[in-house]
Amino acid sequence: MRRIIFQNATLFDSADGTLKPNASLVIEAGRIAAVTFGASDAGKVEGAGGETEIFDLAGRVVLPGLIDAHVHTTATTPDFFKLSLMPQSLVTAQSKGILEGILSRGYTTVRDAGGADSGLVQAVNDGHFAGPRMFIAGRALTQTGGHGDTRPAFGSGMSCVCCGSVGILGHIADGVSEVRRAARDEIRKGATQIKVMAGGGISSPNDPIDGTQYSIEELTAIVEEATAAKTYVMAHAYSPEAIKRAVRCGVRSIEHGNLIDADAARVMAEHGAFLVPTLATYAAIERHGKELGWSPAMLEKTDRVKNQGIVALRIAQDAGVKIGLGSDLLGDMHAAQYEELTLRQAVMKPADILRSATSVNAELMNQTGQIGVIAPGAHADLIVVDGNPLEDLAIFQKRDTLLAVMKGGRFHSNRLPSPAPAAAR
Repeated sequence: MRRIIFQNATLFDSADGTLKPNASLVIEAGRIAAVTFGASDAGKVEGAGGETEIFDLAGRVVLPGLIDAHVHTTATTPDFFKLSLMPQSLVTAQSKGILEGILSRGYTTVRDAGGADSGLVQAVNDGHFAGPRMFIAGRALTQTGGHGDTRPAFGSGMSCVCCGSVGILGHIADGVSEVRRAARDEIRKGATQIKVMAGGGISSPNDPIDGTQYSIEELTAIVEEATAAKTYVMAHAYSPEAIKRAVRCGVRSIEHGNLIDADAARVMAEHGAFLVPTLATYAAIERHGKELGWSPAMLEKTDRVKNQGIVALRIAQDAGVKIGLGSDLLGDMHAAQYEELTLRQAVMKPADILRSATSVNAELMNQTGQIGVIAPGAHADLIVVDGNPLEDLAIFQKRDTLLAVMKGGRFHSNRLPSPAPAAAR
């Protein structure tokens, strides 16, 4: 069995956000087999045999693969109505480049917040597409006229949204019995968590950003179905009222949350809910929104939430809310994924941002010990960087910083010095 050993590494401990020097890692069968510190021979692993490659990192930093907890891997265009009319096969083909780009940037796991299906997950798992580990929400549950209802205003009488790819992002369901059916159906089709639109959004022109969506009874029913399936609900919400309603109904994570206030943050902390801010998407839309043809109303909503994003982070931190990390980028804007790291430095320390992108996101996704950590038994999802990320996360935006990306014990990219072969022990 082939082994890979990293020696003389500086390890980022995602539990406490510190760098630990003189680390050695042993990787076998896609997992981390051992982690040692100091002058020890990491090649001597009980019961190990076969070919071994040893990489001397010469003090370079090795981190767990990054986790993006809010992506849309099939959002190949920012125009959701146009997207909904495209053949699914074309959308899938276009998503190939998005998936590979995400992995190439060192994000070895993503949580898809609406759009990707189990077939795309299998395409990655089977090696047809290069891409990160995927935890998918399937189609997001949305009320009629809600944030995930992509039908045009002139589409009255369109009772079916399953023709072609209409509804690729949203699953329209109204009433307790229908939302139960919708949640069960998304789980049947492979969703690993349920996404619900609990308030208005910026990319939907007709629903107010500070509005609430779905009744308490409907939200509660959705959470009950997810709980019964041993999973959880993530909720799109901006306003304090939408946030509080969702959290009190049992939602595990609030997506975006830019308009949060101290009271809503307190409710989140009391319930142990996570906040997943997505600052990068607003910065990208501000740069490209007009050329993409976004309406003045949509751009006005973008400005409003963009200006409150950093304030929301500060409020959540002060309240002790667990803060994850997402990007929510669309189309060609996926290339700005690192911007989520750098924008947060206005109010968060680099170590805490990296923890959001590793151990906190792993906890959110019920994957503690499996991803987002460098420890025995975890998936060997690793990145190696040249430089100290705890000084400034802008180093990720430099071309030569990322030296290696490994997913499941296999290099996706590798610019490390040639390994030294070791005899089997």
